[in-house]
Parts: sequence; C-alpha cells; structure tokens
Amino acid sequence: MATELMNYKMAKYSEKAGEKVEKTMHEMKEGKLKSGSGKKVTSKKQAIAIGLSEARKAGAKVPKKG
Repeated sequence: MATELMNYKMAKYSEKAGEKVEKTMHEMKEGKLKSGSGKKVTSKKQAIAIGLSEARKAGAKVPKKG
C-alpha cells in the first residue's frame, strides 16, 4: 500500500528516478551527502535536485530542468 501511494505521488518521474531521490534523501539525513563543491548538503530541495540529476545521468525518465 505504501509503495502504491509513493508511486502515485511521483507520477511525473520514473521508478528509477524515485529510487535515486530516495537514496540521496537517506544520505542527506545521515549527513553523508555532499554537493559538487564538497560541502555537506542540508537542504531537502538540494538533495532532491541532486537525486534527479543523478537519475538523469543514469538515463532515467526525468523532466528537463527549469
């Protein structure tokens, strides 16, 4: 049931993109996620952006930036 709700909320993105975002959010909460400059990421929005960027690089279906 929980995964059905999660998939419903993330309808714009592929399942792989959702997994990448979930992984980066987990890293951020553990304090292990770093930005391109090497600084620790503390913002949820920034963590999501990094996850979507990684998903794009991996070839997942993600809408264009901006």
